[in-house]
Amino acid sequence: MPIGNDAGARHDVRDTYFQEKWATMFGESDAMTSPMVDMTTFFVNGKRKRINLVAICINMFLPWFMFSGVFMMLSFSFHYEKPALMWCAVFACFCVVCIIASLGYKHRYLEGWNRTPMWFGFSTVTLSIAFILGLVCGQLNYSINTMPGYRIGNLNTYPNVDPSISSGQMLMDAGKMYFAEGSKLDFQKAMGFKNDDLYCVVPITSGDNKLESYDFWAVGINCCSGTGDFRCGEFNNPKARSGMRQVRDDERPFFRLAVQEAEAAFQIKSEHPLFFYWMQDPLQELEAQGDRGWRFFVLGIFCFFGVNTLAVFLAIVGFSKLGNYPTT
Repeated sequence: MPIGNDAGARHDVRDTYFQEKWATMFGESDAMTSPMVDMTTFFVNGKRKRINLVAICINMFLPWFMFSGVFMMLSFSFHYEKPALMWCAVFACFCVVCIIASLGYKHRYLEGWNRTPMWFGFSTVTLSIAFILGLVCGQLNYSINTMPGYRIGNLNTYPNVDPSISSGQMLMDAGKMYFAEGSKLDFQKAMGFKNDDLYCVVPITSGDNKLESYDFWAVGINCCSGTGDFRCGEFNNPKARSGMRQVRDDERPFFRLAVQEAEAAFQIKSEHPLFFYWMQDPLQELEAQGDRGWRFFVLGIFCFFGVNTLAVFLAIVGFSKLGNYPTT
């Protein structure tokens, strides 16, 4: 027998063996084991794609882990204590999204892989959404609920401060301040500065005499009418005689402008103004802010898990009804 015929026979035997092995492992029909079947027309319109349980589990939990991880890193102490390392970790999460997207592109466009549902594309979309939502929700939670507590916790606490004899320059590192008996808000010198929101200020004074420098101010946003009116914080609580420091950098310049307007309107001076939220118990307020941060985080991750699970279920239904198209 010619040598070429022997080689061809061995090649046919090897092809038949691998086709039978494939059918044994993955449960394909007998049609697939036949060497005469045209593999380019085996998957035709009307046949349902097989459900991939591994892909379903990955798409159900991986986006949730992505959202929860990014959300947590931006929300809590990791963001405040090690911001550079935190942003490196966030970038690593972004790289995961890019890797999944590149794998989807490779299988879909470079290899023409369409035997299973397009879970890579679905993963890319859900992971991208999870990453963006984690960034937005985490930064929002940090700036509103958790960051003020971390900053104030690193500042000093001053008891029994008398606004009539103490200056802002002496107490620049104050985080929580408890004012002396008789301290009050001078509502007659209240002022507001309008810049989209209305930034409200009122001096914290002691006694009825005019002070040399009004350095301590109670502040709030959208809680006054402009001049001679202040309804921010616990302004009407007779037991309120304490202040929690205003620490958001984006708001402070507008409060400073409101103080400058008050200086011009009432012929007073404020050499080193410090801004506080007027309240009875700053410690209780800090605990409440921390609790709000955790509640927002827990609510967010459970809501995302529910929505993502629904999206996976809809994808299963949609993919199960998609026909398989011939490869090119």
